[in-house]
Formats: sequence, structure tokens, C-alpha cells
Amino acid sequence: MALTRRALLEQVGAVGGGAAVYLAMEALGLAIPTAAGAEKFELPRASGAGRSVVVLGAGIAGLVSAYELQRAGYRVTVLEARDRIGGRAWTIRGGGRIAQNGREDQRPAFSPGLYFNAGAARIPSTHRVILGYARKLGVTMEPFINVNRNAGWDFGGKVQPERRMINDMRGHLAELLAKAIDRKALDGIISADELTTVRQFLAPYAGVGANAVYAPGGSSGFAVEPGGYDQAPRVPPPLGFGELYPSGAVTLPYLFEHIWDMQSTMLQPVGGMDRIAEAIYARVKPSVRLGTPVRAIRRVGNRVRVEHGPRQLMTEADHCVCTLPAHLLERIPSDFSPAKKAALKNIRYLASVKAAFESPRFWEDEGIYGGLAWTDRANENLIYPPHDFGAPKGVLVAAYVSGWTNQDNPQKFAAFSDAERLRVCRESVEALHPGRSKLLENGVSVGWGLVPYSEGAGAQWGGGPGDIAPRGAQYAELLKPEGPIVFAGEHLSYQGLWQEGAALSAHAALKLVGTMAKAA
Repeated sequence: MALTRRALLEQVGAVGGGAAVYLAMEALGLAIPTAAGAEKFELPRASGAGRSVVVLGAGIAGLVSAYELQRAGYRVTVLEARDRIGGRAWTIRGGGRIAQNGREDQRPAFSPGLYFNAGAARIPSTHRVILGYARKLGVTMEPFINVNRNAGWDFGGKVQPERRMINDMRGHLAELLAKAIDRKALDGIISADELTTVRQFLAPYAGVGANAVYAPGGSSGFAVEPGGYDQAPRVPPPLGFGELYPSGAVTLPYLFEHIWDMQSTMLQPVGGMDRIAEAIYARVKPSVRLGTPVRAIRRVGNRVRVEHGPRQLMTEADHCVCTLPAHLLERIPSDFSPAKKAALKNIRYLASVKAAFESPRFWEDEGIYGGLAWTDRANENLIYPPHDFGAPKGVLVAAYVSGWTNQDNPQKFAAFSDAERLRVCRESVEALHPGRSKLLENGVSVGWGLVPYSEGAGAQWGGGPGDIAPRGAQYAELLKPEGPIVFAGEHLSYQGLWQEGAALSAHAALKLVGTMAKAA
């Protein structure tokens, strides 16, 4: 019996994974050319030739898959277990419902026009794919203010302005370097000319002059601000190392704005983080079935059959793009190979928690317009609304717990009742803004480990978010197709927990679908 191209590619995929399939397709002259930029991804028009694809999940990966497949002429069906689209790109408004496994539902009561981004919070300007979809589909973007030197840091029971923490730390470290240079401790490590250049630079960079002593200037703030007539400014003395580094909990806040995907400029869609998902959904809505959980995934010859919904209905298709989180997919009965089933096991998902209140914008009275405050309390940080400045009210995110200051915080905070989460948040707001916590109202909290059909904010590979080390055999196995079934989702990217990673993984999966369809 002759070996078909499709059968050959399936065998290649079983051994070498998706990358091997693609290389084989190139060798056979069947591969889809890679676009010059990932943000310009497009399957060849009419290449689907009416072939059918069932997409599992209507998060970003599923919606992107449906949109691109439909444009290429495939017949698409999207099955989504929830009664909404967007997955973890979830914006909560007044009148909605927050369901968490094992808890009573919360009914948000935010005033009209106010919203809470319970999942995805921001988009880096380097995320060209998801921003490309926003631009293509007419979603207006605005800045997300990720850093604010006016905001406070609450560590070791003391609150200090961020600008004082950042600049005094830099000044002390520069002072140590200046003293090392002056005492010739670095001679021979770099040239004398370079040492001279560095030594001269430390004065404008960090306020370290010829005496090798850090002298705070205006960058670290003022005890008395410069004013009119004879109000001369007064600079406070520098904080000592003990105040600047009371514990390891403060490490991440010092590094936060230097992380590659946290650097300015950050962006957000106007009106809520779900706007991009909604814009894609508008293009594929007739193909999407909400309230349709997947019950089983089966192989039927060269096709796939998905059993779904409360009435055990079935959908058959030529191909399947499965975007379900790995730890949930593991529980669904399937005809996956033993290797695939083994690879789906023991993947950790982050139990991130967010909480928010509606409130008059008291923080703007203190000169805080957007940005984050940091704390060693269990709520970890506050996010001030970066939009609608001067409006009567806003939504203050009073907790975004992901292990920023203590890796044990997510599990600890997630275990609290919703009322206890909000109590901790109120105490944190009171520490940062004395007398203002009484203004907080309509509080809600979302523990992603308890959100149905998510049960986590994202997969944790290796050292967690930002770990770009090779992921080994388990990850490689998850990239391999199972016959007509391919896989996508933020967990199958090196930009995990981001919408960008979900979209990029969808593009990679769709290339495989395209090559399979062409080989059939």
C-alpha cells in the first residue's frame, strides 16, 4: 500500500514534533511561506477549500485560530464552555457575575462606565501580533502607566515614595562604586581611561561627587517642595540600606520596569482588556457555540470527533485546533497517544488573584495618575487606573497577587475567603493612603485557580514567567500534532501568560493545519 503524503507527515510528527513536520513540508515543497513579520501572519486565501476545523476554546488562541482559518476558506466551529469569550482576557463590569469553584457567586455593582480587568492587565509595545490585531480590527489603544514615582512602597511597616527608594538605592550603589575606583580597587579590571569615564559619570547619574559621597538631589524627592517667593526646597537625607532593602520582598519592585516585557511603553485597549477579543469575536460569531464544554476528543480515521455539551452532542471535522489549558485537557477523555497523555500531567498553573474596588479618585489628590504601588503585604501591589484622569470615580485594583514579592503569596491569598481578601486589601490601601480606605466600595475578588474552565492564570514552566530556558521533552511532546489535532495556547509559547503568546501559538498551530490540508 502506497504511503500518502499525509501519512508520511503524521509519522514525521509523531517522532519529531511540529517543527519536524514543517521542515518535511518544506522539503516536499508544501510548506506555507513564513511572513516577514509575525504580526502580518496570513494563511493563503482559499487554501482551506472548505475543509472543516473544530476549535476548542474561545480565548485569544481559539479566536485567532477561528479568524485566520475562516479567512483562508475553512469551515470553522468553535466550542466554548463558558457563557462568554476571551478566556483570561476578562473584563468585569457592573451587572455581571463572578463564579469561582466552591464559592458563592459575586455580583459586581460597579457604576456605569467603570470596569475591572480581572485577567490580562496590560500589553507591552513589543507584542506586535496582538497589537496588530487591534490595529487591523479598529480597537483603539491607550497608554497603560506601569510605573509611577509618586506611588508608595510599603515594606517592613514603613511607606516610602517610590522615587526615594529607587534614587537613594542607585545613589548608595554608585557611592560604593566611586569609593572602589578612588581606592584603586578596580585598577587592572578595565583601563584607567574607562575608570575615569565611569567615575565622572557617577556625578550626573547618581549624585556622587568628587568626595565619593551620595548627595540626594531633587530626583529622590523633597521634604519641602520648591515653591513661590522664598519657599526654597529642602531635600531629605538619604535612606539607609536597611530602609531601602528591609527584606527580599522588595527585590522585584526594584527590577520591575527593567523586565523586558514590562518596559515602557505599555498599552491597553480603551474601554477594557476584552475589547480585542470582542473585536475578533465579531468576525467569527456565527461559528462560536457558547456554553458548550468538551466531554471527549476522539479520532475517527483521519478526522476528529468532539463530544460536547450537556446533551452529549458531537461535532466531526477534518482538523481540530485544541487551545484548552493542559491541566484541564488532561482530564478530558481522549484518544491521545500515551506519550501525549503523559506530557499533559503535572503542569503547574499560577493561582493568581486580583481584587478591586470602586472609589472616588483620592489618589489623584496625592498626585498619583496611574502606576503601581508595592507592598510586602499579601496583596502585593495596587494598580491605579491609568485612564479617565479627573473623573469622579475609578476602579482601584487593590491586589494583583502573582508571587511578585513572595512566591508563596498566590496560594496563600487564593485560600482566603473573598471577604478576607478584601479586608487585606483595605488594610493595604489604608497604610498607603491613611484615612482613605473608608471610601472603597463594591469590592470584588477573582482567584484564577478557582475560575471554572481556567483554574489558573497560566502555565508555569521552569522558573516561572520570563524563564526562556529550553523546556525539554515534555514541552516538545505537547507541540506535536495528534493526527488531525494540533494544539495552541499561551502554555505553548515562550511568552506565557500573555495574549501575545496565545496568538503566536495559534499561528504556529495553523501552519500545521495548513500543511496537513495541502497534503491531504
